[in-house]
Amino acid sequence: KEERIVVLETENAALHLKLAEYQGLAGRSTNEVLQLYASRGGQQKLQRSSIVTQLHRAIKKRLKQDLKSLHSFALELSKEFRRQSKTCLYQVLAAVQGVQLQNEEMQMFQIKAFDLEQSLQEVTERYEKEKQKRRALHNSLVELRGNIRVHCRIRPLLPFDDAPGHSISQDRQRNFSEKVAYAADDETVLVKCSRPGHASINKTFQFERVYNDSESQDAVFADVAPLLTSLLDGYNVCIMAYGQTGSGKTYTMLGPQVEGNFAFAVEDESELGIIPRATQEVFRLISEKPPGSYWVEVSVVEVYNNEIFDLLAKDSYGKVFSIKRDVVTTREGKSDVPLLTHETVENAAEFLHLVKKGLQLRVRHPTLVHAHSSRSHLVVTLTITTVVFGDNFGTSWEDEQASQRLNKDVSCTFPQKTRDSVSASSSGTSSPVQFEATEKIKQVKTRLQLVDLAGSECVGMSGVTGAALRETSFINRSLSALADVLGAIAEQRSHVPYRNSKLTHLLQDSVGGDAKLLVMLCISPGQKYLTESIQSLGFGTRARQVQRGQVKKKNFPMPSKAK
Repeated sequence: KEERIVVLETENAALHLKLAEYQGLAGRSTNEVLQLYASRGGQQKLQRSSIVTQLHRAIKKRLKQDLKSLHSFALELSKEFRRQSKTCLYQVLAAVQGVQLQNEEMQMFQIKAFDLEQSLQEVTERYEKEKQKRRALHNSLVELRGNIRVHCRIRPLLPFDDAPGHSISQDRQRNFSEKVAYAADDETVLVKCSRPGHASINKTFQFERVYNDSESQDAVFADVAPLLTSLLDGYNVCIMAYGQTGSGKTYTMLGPQVEGNFAFAVEDESELGIIPRATQEVFRLISEKPPGSYWVEVSVVEVYNNEIFDLLAKDSYGKVFSIKRDVVTTREGKSDVPLLTHETVENAAEFLHLVKKGLQLRVRHPTLVHAHSSRSHLVVTLTITTVVFGDNFGTSWEDEQASQRLNKDVSCTFPQKTRDSVSASSSGTSSPVQFEATEKIKQVKTRLQLVDLAGSECVGMSGVTGAALRETSFINRSLSALADVLGAIAEQRSHVPYRNSKLTHLLQDSVGGDAKLLVMLCISPGQKYLTESIQSLGFGTRARQVQRGQVKKKNFPMPSKAK
């Protein structure tokens, strides 16, 4: 064992020697490897630096080329920009010159336009003056001949114009909303007449004034107002609305209806008709005269089924009711309604209040043509009594006032006595006229009659039956009688059939030449009412041709020469 231990230790020592030898070899190999790695890293660095150098050279070369190309492109772009800027500058200069030339031309055109406007304005003013002169001469000629003034108003198309009647086919109904009546100018009505299978024919009608469907109540009254001045100059005046039912007569004469009633409120002043406006104008004219020299009475009647009804009559309790009256011819040949109620009014508000009461009693009945169709002729009469003091003629206004103050107890009693006496007496019986016996006071009465005629009707279109059919018969007969009267006057017949109808008998004085008469034709523009519109226009044309002789003026007493 000891020998074995010695052998093993000897082998162990030998192995340690080999291990030390191998470790030395490993250390040298490691150093060699490290040296190899170091040398290889150096080689790689050298290679990289050479590649970077080559790349740097290539990039530098490319950049030089790009800079050269960019420089050349910039030079070309600069040259192009300069060239285009010069071109644009030339164009701007040319445009500025063109604008200057256009401004000069515009100024010349403006000067020419201003000159043309001035000349047009001058020509327009001359035309208006000549037109007014012509109209004034025409009115003078109308007054000298006693012709009837005829104005025509065309209402706009309304929703009920599309409503069919009983005897209307669907094929015809489609064309009923078409407008066929136009105002060609302010004196001419153009009507397009057409029938199936026939060429359209245009008919024209000439009147003193024509209002289109857009003209207001103000425009209508502006042509009526000059007639009212004649009232205080001693002339009787009558304004009459004529036309088919639903053509706008009542609207023209009175104004709009609110739930079947008429509103004469201040806020509706722009829509007021001729009757309230005429009353306001009359009282305005009276207010410019010396106080106490005028007073006004009003009466309201309707002609219903050829009977005359007083719409201002009062019962024993003072309540207004409708009572039948009769019309007679006086010894002087004038028409008169005995026992007719005349109410004295001091202003337009009192007048409108009385008229509104009377209108509440007026007969109305709905038809297929008009929901508030008037079934009677309405006649509103304003009687203006002018008080003339005989001793004041030729004196100054101050002297007249002094004389009125001396006679204050007489002049101030006129309206009250009229109100007390007339309501219970006839218009032809004793009244304030009894004061004429004093020889210092004279009275002249003039009348303004405002007539809203009932509309003519086609029974087949209106669809009326029973009592309404009877009303239509009387309305059409009375209007036919009015046309017969005008025809007799135009032909200067020895007999004029005034008594064929209560309407013509009542209006005998106005129609017969004792008043300045204005007929306001109202027509519907739709194809549906073409026949009725042609009939109304024909009536107006015939009325224009009537020559009644010069209207008579009420002669005021001659002034006293003694001071």
